[in-house]
Amino acid sequence: MQLGIFAKTFIATGAVPVLRAVADTGYTAAQFNMACLGLPSMPDNIEPDAVRSVAMASGETGVSIAAVSGTYNMIHPDRSVRVSGLARLEVLAASCADMGTRLITLCTGTRDAQDQWRWHADNASEAAWSDLRTEMEAAVAIAERFDIELGIEPELANVVSSARAARRLLDEMNSTRLRIVLDPANLFEVADSAQRHRLIDEAVDLLAAEIGMAHAKDRHADGSFAAAGQGVVDFPHFISRLRAAGFDGPLITHGLAEAEAPGVGAFLRGVLEESGKA
Repeated sequence: MQLGIFAKTFIATGAVPVLRAVADTGYTAAQFNMACLGLPSMPDNIEPDAVRSVAMASGETGVSIAAVSGTYNMIHPDRSVRVSGLARLEVLAASCADMGTRLITLCTGTRDAQDQWRWHADNASEAAWSDLRTEMEAAVAIAERFDIELGIEPELANVVSSARAARRLLDEMNSTRLRIVLDPANLFEVADSAQRHRLIDEAVDLLAAEIGMAHAKDRHADGSFAAAGQGVVDFPHFISRLRAAGFDGPLITHGLAEAEAPGVGAFLRGVLEESGKA
């Protein structure tokens, strides 16, 4: 597996400074965010020079662009917000090839109008699922047009709130353009060790063939998020299960401060090395 980090972890601006910081802290891949160029994460337009700067910086630093973040609320209760988000997704998709990546990560969304990462009771409704299907069909059409893939992540606060919901969406959409981004810390909030292992095992079993990228953040016992290695997630178990399922893609850490990046990288490299010996 290739160890990477969210580029947005670093306070620098500009493709070279950001990716140099990624490399200097020991990572070989990054999930890029257009905010690193001083743009909105989902811009209305991207100048060609800005796009080229990412690929040039990747070549200069040796840091591959594993994905670019393209998260907007795909089931926002205001349809006009969804329309704007989809238009910006197309802008991002059109730039992927020149940035050197084929994967855009998505947010399957929530009915919460203010925070796309906050649960809303209506997320569980068939109307929300229908809206997601409609939005995802349009997103897949964009992916087809630009020959890219779209990463969907089981996330407790979103309409795809579990591995089973992700499996349902994959089966219903039946598109090779959809990939899974799997983060163990998004599979539970508060759970004992046996439950955490069961949820990880279930997710890998259900989604193994479509996992395109893994994320690595952690949770404290009270459910709050933590940097990888500082909480209750059993990363040796998670990574060994991914390896056993044949996953050999990027493992991207996030949810950490810039100052924590070297230590988290050392921790994850250690886990990867040990799992590779098994």
